Amino acid sequence: MPKRTLQGVVVSDKQDKTVVVRVERRFTHPTMKKTIRRSKKYHAHDEGNTYSVGDLVWIEERRPLSKLKCWEVIRGEKKQTVQ
Repeated sequence: MPKRTLQGVVVSDKQDKTVVVRVERRFTHPTMKKTIRRSKKYHAHDEGNTYSVGDLVWIEERRPLSKLKCWEVIRGEKKQTVQ
């Protein structure tokens, strides 16, 4: 069975080797037929403390590392800084 991969934005990097990623999904409401956005936060493993708040990352399922962490950052893009 393939591992799930999700795309999201880092919202917290205060923990060591862990980032909190907010993943948004969009769907149409069954009755109202209006597009709705819902988000969920995932704790993901970041071995090198590479990513910071605002970075776009892709996370992948893996075996549990702790009570909350069962995702791992596989790649990401740094947030562009304005100069």
